[in-house]
Amino acid sequence: MNDQDITLSRRRLLGSVGAAGATGLALGGATGALAHSAAQEEAPTALRSVGATAVPFHGRHQAGITTPLQAHAHLAAFDLAPGAGRKEAAALLRRWSRTAGELMEGRPAEDDTAVGRDAGPCSLTVTFGFGRGFFGRTGLRDRMPEALAPLPRFTADALDPDRSDGDLWIQIGADDGLVAFQALRALQQQAGDAARLRWQMTGFNRTPGATAQPMSQRNLMGQVDGTNNPKPSEPDFDERIFVPGDGSPAWMAHGSYAVVRRIRMLLDPWERLPRGQQEKVIGRRKGDGAPLTGGTETTPVDLEKRGKDGTVVIPANAHVRVSAPETNGGAAMLRRSFSYHDGFREDGAPDAGLLFVAWQADPLRGFVPVQRKLDSGDALSAFIRHEASALFAVPGGPGAGEYVGERLLDG
Repeated sequence: MNDQDITLSRRRLLGSVGAAGATGLALGGATGALAHSAAQEEAPTALRSVGATAVPFHGRHQAGITTPLQAHAHLAAFDLAPGAGRKEAAALLRRWSRTAGELMEGRPAEDDTAVGRDAGPCSLTVTFGFGRGFFGRTGLRDRMPEALAPLPRFTADALDPDRSDGDLWIQIGADDGLVAFQALRALQQQAGDAARLRWQMTGFNRTPGATAQPMSQRNLMGQVDGTNNPKPSEPDFDERIFVPGDGSPAWMAHGSYAVVRRIRMLLDPWERLPRGQQEKVIGRRKGDGAPLTGGTETTPVDLEKRGKDGTVVIPANAHVRVSAPETNGGAAMLRRSFSYHDGFREDGAPDAGLLFVAWQADPLRGFVPVQRKLDSGDALSAFIRHEASALFAVPGGPGAGEYVGERLLDG
């Protein structure tokens, strides 16, 4: 295929994306896939269906929070450069917002590397957040949310400060690795003299369509993960995950707070543990994710059920019991995490685990109480290490013509 054919093919693909967007394609669900299929002369392959899905940049909430998990991710934190203040931060966020909007539509951004050429939007999302340091450097300490107070130290923490915190945070997700990298590279280059990269981490999940039927993700321990996440269909979902429209501060309306933790899994000792013991540590069957108390993956966990010997079926220190909202005063968060593998350590053990990303309306009512409980009695703690941590205020989605953070920086 020559360059002209590639260009025409890309135009036809993106033309179909644009035509289908108004009928649900932007939601990334079955409706969108069917709409795209109907716009083609022949049924698309699975790969082309994945590539055609677009997620809107503008909206009440930023993309990448309730968006279905993508196969590829990059998390990156930046610090504002010495001498850069509110004016430079606003200019940077304008550039970043324009570029993110273009790439999420499947359009090339100005001066990007185009490594994602020939692909559609591939469910690309770009999400922006602010750390505590951002407010001091921009002279906006008086507008910093109370919910952005530093997270407490936990006894099991072994945090690397060089891979923690940051003034600005970007979360990138896409169902194509090149599309995800193109977004990362474009935004990093556009930081220019205004901001410097502090840390960057790369994650992955299953590719859509890789399993025979839709299911929750599996982590690198082989366990089904995310089953007990709050669901958008639940009446208190928005209350738990998003700052209300009349919340404080006003610029955070419809926003959320992201806790980011790099959690290394000690896979060698975990994999030596018999499967039955692994299931007791978690409280779920490894094969299908069903609770040890029976049923399917989505069957509610029966924390009171006892076996023939009179002991509870779900052990007292099982992860699902210790982290359950019922045992934490109703505390809950939306976990939207990615696995990572960064090679092998000097002792030969894999440097692998979870890029934990948890969303909540207030960390003091979400992550903090749950992690305190886990820190004091979770059987899983023997097989994991928390090695990096950050907390970011993620404002609501920008309206048409707005950039992310405009209500803070121009308000």
